[in-house]
Amino acid sequence: MPNSSGSNLGPLKAAAPSVATAAYSVRASAERLQDIDASRLLPQVAEPLAAAVKELTQAKDALEAAADAATIAPAMLGADGPRNYLLIIQNNAESRATGGIPGALAVLQLDRGKLSLGTQSSATELGSMSPSVPTDPQQEQIYSTRLGKYMQDVNLTPDFPTAAATAQTMWAKKFGQRVDGVISIDPIVLSYILHATGPVALNGPELSVVQSAGLPTELTGSNVVTTLLSDVYAKIPQPKAQDAYFAGVAKEVFAALSNGKGEAKALVEGITRGTEEGRVLVWSASSVEQSVLTKYPLSGPVSGESVSPAEFGVYFNDGTGAKMDYYVKRTVRLIKACPADGYEQTTVRVTSTNTAPADAATSLPAYVTGGGNFGVAPGTVQTNIIAYGPAQANVESASIDGQKTPFAPYLHANRPVGVIAQQLAPGESKTIEFTFGKIVQHTEPNLVVTPTVQAVKDVVLPTENASCG
Repeated sequence: MPNSSGSNLGPLKAAAPSVATAAYSVRASAERLQDIDASRLLPQVAEPLAAAVKELTQAKDALEAAADAATIAPAMLGADGPRNYLLIIQNNAESRATGGIPGALAVLQLDRGKLSLGTQSSATELGSMSPSVPTDPQQEQIYSTRLGKYMQDVNLTPDFPTAAATAQTMWAKKFGQRVDGVISIDPIVLSYILHATGPVALNGPELSVVQSAGLPTELTGSNVVTTLLSDVYAKIPQPKAQDAYFAGVAKEVFAALSNGKGEAKALVEGITRGTEEGRVLVWSASSVEQSVLTKYPLSGPVSGESVSPAEFGVYFNDGTGAKMDYYVKRTVRLIKACPADGYEQTTVRVTSTNTAPADAATSLPAYVTGGGNFGVAPGTVQTNIIAYGPAQANVESASIDGQKTPFAPYLHANRPVGVIAQQLAPGESKTIEFTFGKIVQHTEPNLVVTPTVQAVKDVVLPTENASCG
């Protein structure tokens, strides 16, 4: 793990060719065994063969990932010179497709494995881009030109490489610094890190504001999520003071990391968990490194090698202009129908509930409810729900609580997209369904969702399969 004194990255760099050779050898062995026609074999031979193929395939995948890491990780960690990454902390209390609105920003420097935090800022401080940063017209059609105008909106698109490249350009326009890549995390990942490092204490200039507001001056894995996504808005009404608090927390958490606090195994497990949940995203400005990263979900693309053939995506973009998503609970499920005419058909069911108190309009701060400033009644949550189907499929219909409803159809990276804007009053629950047809892929579907305050395992429910004769 990176730390304040640096790491010897030489052994990792030197191991790359050997690991790549091992991966190639295991892959070749697995492919040879897969070519054997097991239908002609006795069960006593076919069963061990199937087990061997499975084990070799798992070993192949692990070795190929290790080979890729050994190839690009040393340079990305600063083995060949300092690397600067724009660190974005997404705020899940106001949803964006990749997680939450970009709030706290900082430059993360890695130099021969030594980690340090540089310039800190916020999306608010960057202001609006004039002229706007050019972005993909296909995505602008779905998500508006705000993609290239405001740092807060670069991740209205679920395609993280697009969001990251745009953020890199915005940072360069504002500060004159071209970062080498972009790393994104959220407060839930911070909680995983703090569970490993132990508590951190705030000691910066924001301390007096924090103490007077009654916010904790010590952040732990147990209180950081509620503090950053709810309590800070209830107790500190000034956005600049909120930004200062976020910046102070980020500084102390990464100071703990750089000083080597905590057990390395627990840190790796926490960051791995965050990556599996889509809460850790990485983009490199190096085309060579990015071509390797795109093999893996942590690169966050909507198309490419890491996207499964039958992939569905459900993403949430706040339309309230506030921090009400902290109170929204959701479940998402795929429902597979029986194939017809050689095609698959799958329905994506999204159930959302606004758990805010009935008197949210008056009991919650206007900064949390939006105060009606964007045309949404205080206490009500408006969300743009975006559903992606597999490439070449069609989005055929949509319904709300069983009643057919109009929706906005689009295309992104050859994938069909359906969008519905939904409002939920306190205590209200609604179910939206998008039906996708003409699906040519016959593999088991995969579902990706916007990581929210909830645990992903509680949001993504098991696929329902129709009983087909």
